[in-house]
Amino acid sequence: MQYIQLTDGDVRRMLDVIGVRDTDELFRDIPPAARLNRPLNIPAGLTEQELLADLNRLAASNHSCEQLTCFLGGGMYDHFVPTVVDALAGQSEFVTAYTPYQAEASQGSLQAFYEYQTLICRITGMDVSNASLYEGATAAAEAVLMSRAINPQRRRVVVSAAVHPHTRGVLATYLRELPIDLTVIETAGGRTSPEDLRRAVNDETASVVIQSPNVFGCVESLDRLSAIAHEAGALVIASVDPISCALLKRPGDLGADIVVGDAQPLGIPMSYGGPTAGFMACRKPFMRKMPGRLVSATRDRSGRRGFCLALQPREQHIRREKATSNICTNQGLLALRVAIYLGAVGRRGLARVASLCLDKAHYAAERIAEVPGYELRFQAPFFKEFAVRTTRDVSRVLEHCRSRGILAGVPLGPWYENLADCFLVAVTEKRTREQIDALVQALGEV
Repeated sequence: MQYIQLTDGDVRRMLDVIGVRDTDELFRDIPPAARLNRPLNIPAGLTEQELLADLNRLAASNHSCEQLTCFLGGGMYDHFVPTVVDALAGQSEFVTAYTPYQAEASQGSLQAFYEYQTLICRITGMDVSNASLYEGATAAAEAVLMSRAINPQRRRVVVSAAVHPHTRGVLATYLRELPIDLTVIETAGGRTSPEDLRRAVNDETASVVIQSPNVFGCVESLDRLSAIAHEAGALVIASVDPISCALLKRPGDLGADIVVGDAQPLGIPMSYGGPTAGFMACRKPFMRKMPGRLVSATRDRSGRRGFCLALQPREQHIRREKATSNICTNQGLLALRVAIYLGAVGRRGLARVASLCLDKAHYAAERIAEVPGYELRFQAPFFKEFAVRTTRDVSRVLEHCRSRGILAGVPLGPWYENLADCFLVAVTEKRTREQIDALVQALGEV
């Protein structure tokens, strides 16, 4: 057991050393009205054997995606993680709860972050990447704050309704107490409307946030949307699925100024929703406004190649009014997993994963659309995720599939009231033809 029990004798000795009679006198500075003066409804204590048996019983109720066929998406995806990722990232020199700062950072850790940054730049088509952030939603929020630091005179941010609702919620929380107006533009046919964007942006707009593929899985016309934003002098923040960048044009090639996203598909297991790692990359002129940490390569006095933390723009390191963010750490271990994953699969391997996702998702969409009572909600191009509309009750459909050992998708009703008859299906490279056919059969049984 990972705790040390306190006996009544232990408590008595502590009170004697402090010099008080009892715990009531110990807490006399706390007003009585603020104290809990009723007995706690806590069951009787258990023996260690009983406690472990109860915890094992509770743990057995959890089911992983190795036991169920997973078509869940909406920001968390069941991709294959090569064994080498766990083997290398699990080495004791990497596994730590503490993120080392400059004085303690080893050359090995710094080099791993440097390789991570290089790989993220190659994927996104950008010039500079930081050494990771917490996760995708806060990475988008940090990018918005960064855009304001670049254009301090502008007080407006435009975000597409096709950006994940959780990300938009984080944005709203970040900006709530700041003099920044957050404007949401609606979608047409599952994608951001260029006409609505043109009407929404003006000379007060600091940035435009676009997700592609978006929350519905649809691929946005990022080049066209970027051109509209740039005409108004606004920066373009693109939130992307990193695996899609191996098949689609990179956001940096489509006009994005800052690229963010969640690196979970790159070697990070679903783990009941986290933790994951956020990534951020930008064009070189904006580098000094980027939050987080930037690892650079350098030379020592003897001319040997080495690595150092070149940029840490937070208030602990520079004058608070100059700080661009209060981000004080990064997801170092998870960024290492990303670097190992990308190094293991390589450029061609990542393109192969992306191609499998695309082909299998389109096969699944075609098969589902053949089932009476089901159809694709949007006709826009999609990558590995798509929305399905059904004439049946969505919750009943998903529950029936669950009884067949299939996690069929994510209901869209809780996020979008007008899509209460829809659910989101994600198909990764792990799904087989047999599993997709089993999903189709289960949907037809409802």
